[in-house]
Amino acid sequence: MPMKLFDEIPRERPATPLLDSFDHPAALRAMNTQQLAQLADELRAYLLYSVGVSGGHFGAGLGVVELSVALHHAFHTPKDRLVWDVGHQAYPHKILTGRREAMLSIRQHGGLAAFPRRAESEYDTFGVGHSSTSISAALGMALAAQAKGDNRRVCAIIGDGALTAGMAFEALAHAGHVNANMLVVLNDNEMSISENVGGLATYLARMMASKPYLKMREEGKRVLSHLPGALELAKRTEEHMKGMVSPATLFEEMGFHYIGPIDGHDLEALTEALTNLRELDGPQFLHIKTCKGKGFLPAEADQIGYHAITKLEKTSVAPAAPPKTPAAPKKKYCNVFGDWLCDMAASDSRLMGITPAMREGSDLIRFSKEYPARYFDVAIAEQHAVTLAAGMACEGMKPVVAIYSTFLQRGYDQLIHDVAVQDLDVTFAIDRAGLVGEDGPTHHGNMDLSFLRCVPGMVIMAPADEAECRAMLSAAYHHPGPAAVRYPRGTGPGVEIPEHLDSLPIGKAEVRRQSKSDGVRIALLAFGSLNTAAAEVAEKLNATHINMRSIKPLDRDAVLHAADEHELLITLEENVVAGGAGSAINELLHAEGVQIEVLNLGLPDAFVEHGTPEELLRDCGLDAEGIEAAIRQRLP
Repeated sequence: MPMKLFDEIPRERPATPLLDSFDHPAALRAMNTQQLAQLADELRAYLLYSVGVSGGHFGAGLGVVELSVALHHAFHTPKDRLVWDVGHQAYPHKILTGRREAMLSIRQHGGLAAFPRRAESEYDTFGVGHSSTSISAALGMALAAQAKGDNRRVCAIIGDGALTAGMAFEALAHAGHVNANMLVVLNDNEMSISENVGGLATYLARMMASKPYLKMREEGKRVLSHLPGALELAKRTEEHMKGMVSPATLFEEMGFHYIGPIDGHDLEALTEALTNLRELDGPQFLHIKTCKGKGFLPAEADQIGYHAITKLEKTSVAPAAPPKTPAAPKKKYCNVFGDWLCDMAASDSRLMGITPAMREGSDLIRFSKEYPARYFDVAIAEQHAVTLAAGMACEGMKPVVAIYSTFLQRGYDQLIHDVAVQDLDVTFAIDRAGLVGEDGPTHHGNMDLSFLRCVPGMVIMAPADEAECRAMLSAAYHHPGPAAVRYPRGTGPGVEIPEHLDSLPIGKAEVRRQSKSDGVRIALLAFGSLNTAAAEVAEKLNATHINMRSIKPLDRDAVLHAADEHELLITLEENVVAGGAGSAINELLHAEGVQIEVLNLGLPDAFVEHGTPEELLRDCGLDAEGIEAAIRQRLP
């Protein structure tokens, strides 16, 4: 039956009788082809509706509706393990595994997580969020099952984007080496692995996944193994045949039995292939071709724009309020960076821009168009991005690495070994620092101050507003060594942004308010985004407010002067307290022999859950009300 197509997101809950008839995917294994096709249509309709209510990742899930149905039909989940890579595409999996109604709360405070999570469901076999981990995890599960004698199957589902990371290839090479019983499904939705090679390839792929072919292949291996040289000749002949119509050779050389490409929206072919492959031993590789956003026409036409959506506002029958003059939109910090990068590139031909597959998120779109020869998207390869920058710096260029805080963790060894040890001139523009919101603990940038501060020679700055962000980027760029500017997701306080490229002095704090209190004299030493809350609290408590600006090097004179003039110092940072900016203040005071009461306020020694940044800052006591309460509790 033909797939049902949608051109708008349902505002009301669609009728989904078959989907509503079960809560566990075991029921899928009793369904016939027609029922599975109906289920896929209902699943797509409900996915559209639920994401319209909650907001969240969108296009990737639409593209794997048929795959999700086929996997749970072919594999005996949860005994068999399905390991989803990244997790953007796991919404249909969540709907099929007993979380249908809870999907309306996904990514919301106290609701379902945005990604697969072991604590949430026994069907979520591995917690994810960063890309390219699925094959390694699935291989670990397969080897553990083998060691325990468990007759369970393991399947990793990875996208062609995630397959660009070195970690995925490391796992593929190891899986082939140990001859593990596992299946890797490559969900190829952007033609980055191979071109669409037409009907012949589709026919041969279905033939290679059929039971007669697989049985003949295994029986042939058994017979030919007794003839000297015959098995190797047959293997090479099969590889050459496949290589003419598909990218089989690469994966076959790694030790996998390759099948594909198969149409990932042909449910009948998909279920047949997966059912047959489940019964095979050894490393298997199934290559499927899908369309991101499949079935929702606007998402098919704009796959980048519909990667995720915000929740739809409910329609109202109340009379419309008179139109208000819209306020001028505030620039996001990533936009401040994008503009600065283009302006600095215009003034310095040595500037090179590098991103690990975050062109849109880090706002390098304009730079990529205006300076295509100086723009390098290295795909999901954070380690390579950092060392690539190091190599450029060795030759006198001025590389700028635009990277999310949470993703810089993956390139940490390269930052230390390849950049800092050699004192190379690399600028790191660290986006999404602090609490990013609904994506949760895998995406919060809450540790970068701690892991960067201990690196010798590293300069680290955090802006209080958009104008400081631009000036700090210039300062980091002109510093002749490794330097980082870390800024939060979203908008700042909305200050006017200058057009010039002047720098701020590195390691110099700014006193924004001087206390006039006759009581206990308090100074708030704020880093980065928490300066806004600090200003509000300082007014209420008549305290001194110092915008520290630089985490490393610290403004030693400003800290010691504050300690001399006050009785209580409060450090504020949107980073874990352990090893963060407050710890740097403590170390300085201890080294100078200064005795003063200090209260370090920051993120807790725990993984912060998902919710809006405002909700999470409140939960962590880092909104203005929480900061004030913590200070009052310390006062005599």
